[in-house]
Amino acid sequence: MSRTIVGVLRGGTSGEYPLSLKTGAAMMAALPEERYETRDILIDREGMWHLRGMPATPARALSQVDVVLNALHGGVGEDGTVQRILDRTGIPYAGSRALSAGLSLNKIRAREVLQGAGIPMARAVSFSLDNRMSTQDMAEAIFETFGPPYVVKPPAEGSSRGIRIAKTVIELPETLADTLDEYGVVLVEEYLSGAHATAAIVEHFRDEPLYVFPPAHTDLAKGTWYFDPYGEEDGAEHVVPSRFPHDIKRRIADIARSARSSRFFRARISRTHHRARPPIRYTALVHMYKSCIVQLFRKYR
Repeated sequence: MSRTIVGVLRGGTSGEYPLSLKTGAAMMAALPEERYETRDILIDREGMWHLRGMPATPARALSQVDVVLNALHGGVGEDGTVQRILDRTGIPYAGSRALSAGLSLNKIRAREVLQGAGIPMARAVSFSLDNRMSTQDMAEAIFETFGPPYVVKPPAEGSSRGIRIAKTVIELPETLADTLDEYGVVLVEEYLSGAHATAAIVEHFRDEPLYVFPPAHTDLAKGTWYFDPYGEEDGAEHVVPSRFPHDIKRRIADIARSARSSRFFRARISRTHHRARPPIRYTALVHMYKSCIVQLFRKYR
């Protein structure tokens, strides 16, 4: 019986290059050798493709595989670029299609889609270098919209990369300048206190068209503003099953299902991130939506 040849894409152009290498290695290690033959397809930091250690065009690298697993984090692996290449070749691949991937990585556009679907979101303002405003003027415009503290982030990075916290409006101009200098565009959201939750959604599972798993709860360490997956010993505690009351779990599931139901987001497996804010116990806010096929393979390596 011939084995299926699986190409594993890893590396990439984003700052998450090292994590992608680990994810790809975990995927290859998880595939049973009696059923699958793996091809390690590396995209370097400059965007050059490599097969078996040698430079290769995408068409040549993909011509030698039957199916592709995308272990890229951020950058060309999540903004729709690689997905469009795969679509042109006709090679089957796991994960979101190009449109869903591009929308999910771009937090500004994802927010627009989710708000249009009635999903409650944190208030936010975005700026780019094209605005031709001083960071002081930007800070004043933000302060008129909502108060501190502020979450300042690049709109097209993942895994909490590039996030900065401005605790007061006085800190905001310098924080904006740092992000604009590095990324050219900045998204500023109001900081939401409350419990952090994630919910995984799977299509056509357990006799449901969209099955939402019970949410996981992340307790942040005292003095920590957000969960950083790259942080070492940050003291965060992941609680599964969560300690949320039933009504909060149901609200999270309803919002996760509504987000996934948008025609712009299509993935066999996905997840949503929420903040459950007391005392408004029925409010959970979706911060991000993306395919989690990579996380699935990493977890079950």
